[in-house]
Amino acid sequence: MPLEINREVFITCAVTGSGSTQDRSPHVPRSPKQIADSAIAAAKAGAAVVHCHVRDPETGKPRRDVHLYREVTERIREADVDVVLNLTAGMGGDMVFGSTEAPLPVKEQGTDMAGATERMEHVRQCLPEICTLDCGTMNFAEADYVMTNTPGMLRAMGGMMTELGVKPEIEAFDTGHLWFAKQLVTEGVLAPDALVQLCMGVPWGAPDDLNTFMAMVNNVPKEWTWSAFSLGRSQMAYVAAAVLAGGNVRVGLEDNLWLDKGVLATNAQLVERAVGIIEGMGARVIGPDEVRKKLNLTKRAPVAA
Repeated sequence: MPLEINREVFITCAVTGSGSTQDRSPHVPRSPKQIADSAIAAAKAGAAVVHCHVRDPETGKPRRDVHLYREVTERIREADVDVVLNLTAGMGGDMVFGSTEAPLPVKEQGTDMAGATERMEHVRQCLPEICTLDCGTMNFAEADYVMTNTPGMLRAMGGMMTELGVKPEIEAFDTGHLWFAKQLVTEGVLAPDALVQLCMGVPWGAPDDLNTFMAMVNNVPKEWTWSAFSLGRSQMAYVAAAVLAGGNVRVGLEDNLWLDKGVLATNAQLVERAVGIIEGMGARVIGPDEVRKKLNLTKRAPVAA
């Protein structure tokens, strides 16, 4: 497949994530105010989309409390800058097994399994323009646990997103996840003009070598819109790779803490670096209004609790 550079690129900033990075950099936001302020700064730097998780304001550990999401979204919506809001729906599917000789029952510590309705409640209340749908189950290297997303769970959550009018961002960590996402479109669970995020270099999903990356790209249907990222030192290299291969880009502290060797980054700095790379390639960074038109998004107010 010949490469066709994307000349109109949108940037997603993944603001804080759910990994154990909160004590590795003072710039990783914890409280709803910190998360919203960092998202707003990223938007002012050039991000058209902000992808948000929430954390315990005191410990920084990942949470999925609806009131935390509501505060983040309300603060962003009240800001003096426009940005497309993308909330994670990936929490609530973590399973930690017992020992290799006695895997059951699962361990209470670290296991966080919730039903589809509970996992989607903050999306129902906050009504972001986009929310994520992790289209598969995989081992995660950060700890000895499994990110669990069964076909039935994905059909249920994807159907809820479609019914709410919130666009799913398919999170694809390997080629099989794209395969199942295409099945969801075939079944009518997801709309044909799907949005997908190619997640490269996340152990133990797709490695971030270019051959694997192009295998992922070549599995994305032509009518879909896609974006890509990789972790750590590969983050900015994948800004260039994604644009060159025809896609959009994601940067942010969820995936990478560093601006340069020994220099911790802010979200705004990572976005600014990505803007420079994109414009240096002769492409244009587009804003939130153009993204809404491109992806057929609807900006709405939150509903009552």
